[in-house]
Amino acid sequence: MEVRDTSEAKAGLSAPIDAVQTGSGDMISNVCQPATRSVDCHGSARPRVPGAMAGEISISADFDTLPDDVAEAFS
Repeated sequence: MEVRDTSEAKAGLSAPIDAVQTGSGDMISNVCQPATRSVDCHGSARPRVPGAMAGEISISADFDTLPDDVAEAFS
């Protein structure tokens, strides 16, 4: 793992990203103190399914209706 100063990381952001993608990772320090560690992101363990909460969520019939006092505030 390579340690870079924040100014180095800002100047060449693609290098730390490349390091993570190749598996070596990167540590970014701020004033010689470790600040962040770059790791590969694998995303969600399972894919999202559209409609998975069907029947569990309801939206009020007047959801899109703007109350008169709020409408007046925008005029």
